[in-house]
Amino acid sequence: MTHQTTTQSDGVFEPFSIEDAPLETFEKGDRFKVCYRSLGDFGGGSHLGVSWEILEPGKQAYPAHYHHLEEEHLLILEGSLTLRLGQKTYEMTKNDYVCFPAGQKAGHALINQGTVPCRYLIIGERNPNEVSVYPDSGRVGVRLLGEGFHQSKTMDYWEGEDL
Repeated sequence: MTHQTTTQSDGVFEPFSIEDAPLETFEKGDRFKVCYRSLGDFGGGSHLGVSWEILEPGKQAYPAHYHHLEEEHLLILEGSLTLRLGQKTYEMTKNDYVCFPAGQKAGHALINQGTVPCRYLIIGERNPNEVSVYPDSGRVGVRLLGEGFHQSKTMDYWEGEDL
C-alpha cells in the first residue's frame, strides 16, 4: 500500500504503510539519538501521539522524564532495550509492554545496551497543558509556556507578593 498522502480530497484519512511516514532523527551529543516515524501525525491524529521508533545500539532515546498529565505506552516490536524506571532497570524484549501512567513520579528512559537496533511503538497523549519533570537535570518542562525551568528553586505561595 503506497501513496503520497494520507488524505483524500474529501478530508478522510486513508490507511497507509509505516514506510510512507517520513523517517526523522532526533540527535543530541554522543548519547542521545532516536530515529522515528510519527504515525499519529502522518495519519491525521491530534489527540494521541503514535511513533514507530528505532533505537540504535549504545544510544538513549530521550532524557529520563515523567509526565504529570500525559500517559505513555511502550511496546517492543523487535530487539531489546533497557528501561530505566525510577531507580530500577528492566530488560525489555520483543512483545514486552509497559505503561507510564500520568503522575507516576518515576522517570523513564530507554537505552539500547545491546548490539542490534531496537524497534518499538510509543503511544502517548498530547495534552497542551503538560508538565514534564526531568529528574537527572532538575528541569521542569511546561508545554503551555514552551519553556523549561529548574526545579531547585521553589517558592511559598505568597513569596514575592507585596503584602
